[in-house]
Formats: sequence, C-alpha cells, structure tokens
Amino acid sequence: MRQEENIMGTQKMSRLILFTGIPLMLSLFINSLYNFVDSMFISRVSEDALTALSLAAPVQMLVSALGLGNAVGLNAVISRALGKRKPDEVRRAADAAIFIALCSWVIIMVLCLFLVRPYFEWQSGGNKVIADHGVRYLTVCMLFSFGQMGQWVFDRFVIASGRSGLFLFTLSAASVTNLILDPIFIFGWFGLPAMGTLGAAMATVIGQIVGMIAGIFINRRWNREIPFGFTFHPDKESVKTILKVGIPSTVVQVLTSFVGILMNSILLAFSTTAVAVYGVCTRIYSVSTVGVHGINNGLIPVIAYNYGAGSRKRISDAVKWAMIYGALLYLLFFAALVFFPAAVLQIFDASQYMLEIGIPALRILAFAWFVGIPGLVIAAALQGLSMGFGSMVITMTRQAVLPLVFAVLLLASGNLNLIWGAFVLAEAVGAPLALWLWRRGFSKVLA
Repeated sequence: MRQEENIMGTQKMSRLILFTGIPLMLSLFINSLYNFVDSMFISRVSEDALTALSLAAPVQMLVSALGLGNAVGLNAVISRALGKRKPDEVRRAADAAIFIALCSWVIIMVLCLFLVRPYFEWQSGGNKVIADHGVRYLTVCMLFSFGQMGQWVFDRFVIASGRSGLFLFTLSAASVTNLILDPIFIFGWFGLPAMGTLGAAMATVIGQIVGMIAGIFINRRWNREIPFGFTFHPDKESVKTILKVGIPSTVVQVLTSFVGILMNSILLAFSTTAVAVYGVCTRIYSVSTVGVHGINNGLIPVIAYNYGAGSRKRISDAVKWAMIYGALLYLLFFAALVFFPAAVLQIFDASQYMLEIGIPALRILAFAWFVGIPGLVIAAALQGLSMGFGSMVITMTRQAVLPLVFAVLLLASGNLNLIWGAFVLAEAVGAPLALWLWRRGFSKVLA
C-alpha cells in the first residue's frame, strides 16, 4: 500500500487528530449552518414560524438517527477492514450501507405520512399558525430525505479511508446550496413567491440532494480504495455488522429526539417563547461545538484502524489528544456565549421577552456543553472500538435520561432557569460514568 494509505497507523498522533479532524470541523461548521441559517431567516418571518422550527427539530433528529446509525456502523466496519487490508470486506460493507440508506428513506416516508400532522397538533399547544408552519416544513424535509440518507453514506466513505479533506467538498456542496437558496425561497427573491417555512424546507432538501450527488462523484473519482455499487441483495453479514455497531447510536438519537419532544412540552408550560429559545440554543450548540464533533468524527476511523492493527498505545494517545483539542476549540465559543449572549440572540431577531429568557439560558447551557466534552470524546472512541453499547449508554445517559429526569424534578420549582440547569447536572453525572466505561472497555478489548 502507498504511504498515504497508512497515515492512520504511522503519523504522530498529535498531528493525525488535527489532520483528520480539521477538515471535518470545517465541514460540520458549514453543515451546522443548515438549521442555523434556516432559523435565522425564519425568525424574520415571525416568532411563530421560529417556534415551529424548534418543534420540528426533535423529529428531524429522529430522521437523522437512521442515517447516523448507518454512518457510524459503516465508518467503524470499513476502517477496520482497511486496517486488516481486506478489500473484499470493504466492498461488501459499502454496498450494504447504500442498501440500508434506501431502507431508511422508505421508513421515513411512511412515518411522515402518518405522524407529522398529529405531532404538530399535539405540540403546538393549539396554535394553528405554528402547526401549519411546522407541517409544511417537516413534510418536505421527510419526504425528500433520500438526499440526506445518501449523503451520510458517501461522506463517511471518505472519512473511513482517512481522506477527510474530501469530506469538506461533499458537505460544502450541500450547505452552500442551502445557504444560497434559503433567502431566495423564504422571502421570494427574483420573482419567486415568498414561501416562508416551506421555502426553508425546499432549500434544505435540494442542498442535501446536491451533497449526495457530489459525494458519489468524489468517491468514484478520488476514493477508489472503497469501491461501491447498489444491490437489492446485500451481504447479510455486512448488514448485520453495520447494524450491530450503528444501532446503539440510532437508539440514542431516537431517545434524544423523544427527550427533545418532552422537553418542549415542559417548556410550553412556561411559554411558546421558551420553546423558541430552546430551539435557538440547539442551533447555537451545533455551531459552537463543531470543534469537538469534528475531532470526534475524525477520531472514530483513527481508533478503528489502530484497533484493527492492534496498536494499544496509539489508541490511548488518540483519545488524550482528542480531549485536549476538543476543549481548546470550544473555549472561544464559550467566551462569546457567556460574555455576549444578547448579541448572539439578536442574530435571531430576539424580542425583549426572548432576551429575558434566552440570556440566562445561553450562559447556563454554554457551561453544560463544556462539561460534556469528555463524554462526547469517549462515546466516539468506544464507537471506534466497535463497542456501540457502551457509547450508547454514555450518550443516552447524558443527553436523554438525566436531562429529562432532572428537568421533571425541577419543574415544580416554577423557575425556568433551573430547567436549563438540568443539563449541567446531567453532564456532571455523565462525565465520570464515561471515564469508567472507557477504562473498562479499553482494558477488555485490548488486554
């Protein structure tokens, strides 16, 4: 094999983590602008429209859960096969991943047809305007989600082979398309009718389809180490292996989605503006944590490759440097959120009432996100070791179970700021649990 194909097993780890992570950070930053920019533009339509997008966010997370599980599974499986130098196993896994993506899209369409309208009638608190905005937006996003499912797969092909730089181009193609089309469709530029939330949805799905097409082209042209095709009869063992690794991530994402739905219900007891603030904070989280998430996405194939090669020390070093870089990359965002929260919220055309709720919320949640960095890194590291269950336990505990439990317990206080504090408590409990699971898992698989 050529030297560049062995980079995950040879390059100094402090450099390798940055080498694989930085392109992913840039890509994730651009990708995070999907929902961030949607919300920014939609806030200029009305606060009801912004609230509708906030209510749609947990369902969008549910949709992406199917793509995420497939991506996590194929990432670990293909990287490990590359580390073992088994090209036939790589091809079978790639074909299986494409088949799983198609099945995921079919499931999403069925869920859309039966659940979208009842969901918004329940979550909108009887506000028909909010419900109508949400139904229009989410229906388009779900029915045309084949672009998103395909993009998950082809993006992870280049990540699994260590060519993270190519990921920048596939994801950029999708996000730039969305950024260009968003104001045109939402506000009706160039003679088009103003479509509001429907326009935001159309821009999103068109961007995802462009990203998928770009991913196919780039993999065919520059990532021939991972050959792929389409078949209705994928290798059963490859499908099973991908699902075994990826399903825990899907389960966690699904549970986190339901937590988001229940959290919105809790916040509705205070006001619809509180729901809008929660949605805005979710968008801000996706942008402010691109550093640690980019590092983590690059970490998974690095650990999987070295796991296949049997290099215990390189795996340990990878986790150490991922935590260091993840914390450092978040500090700038942390400072902005703590010291200038009003300026950040004004990006979303915040009203005075929204500022009163949002400023303390943003400061509290910024601290929670910092405390959560060790848990994020360790969950990714366990995925690289094909220990999906341990990763699921960490993520489910800190992102799903504990936030909801603490929020319910604190609801009786009638203090909204204590509800935001539930996320800090969840991360504080989740961090030591993550460290214990990592030590236990690391010793078990690399004894």
